[in-house]
Amino acid sequence: MGAKVGGGGGKYDLGNSSDMNVTPLVDVMLVLLIIFMVAAPLATVSIKVDLPPATPPPPNAPKPKEPIFISIHKSGQLALSDKASTNLDRLIPDLTDSLSRFDTTKPPKEQTVLIRADREVLYEDFMTVVNALQQNGFYKVGLISEDL
Repeated sequence: MGAKVGGGGGKYDLGNSSDMNVTPLVDVMLVLLIIFMVAAPLATVSIKVDLPPATPPPPNAPKPKEPIFISIHKSGQLALSDKASTNLDRLIPDLTDSLSRFDTTKPPKEQTVLIRADREVLYEDFMTVVNALQQNGFYKVGLISEDL
């Protein structure tokens, strides 16, 4: 509600106030404030996760072995981590041999094979290696992207 605060009622005074009525603005702002106060706690939904406590490994624990990985160079040349180089025809026998020496508790096809490729490797070369692995039963494949 606007009220006239000052000034005398002259001859041409109509009794209207030239001030802006801020009551509707305050009402809208209070309603928005209440809506945001109610909605803010709902936006912080938390999921209860039951995590085990972190325990450091014992000081005399053996270090994990270096994983077996296939390197694909930008020239298309393949290499296994323990062999200097190989080709696509020899990849599966060489990989099976390396994995059988790496971990004797699991069959070679159940172990994870990592593929490390240069960023400039052709997609066709990369997919040829992945398809060769899948056709021979190697389904646990991890990818590493780094410059070789």
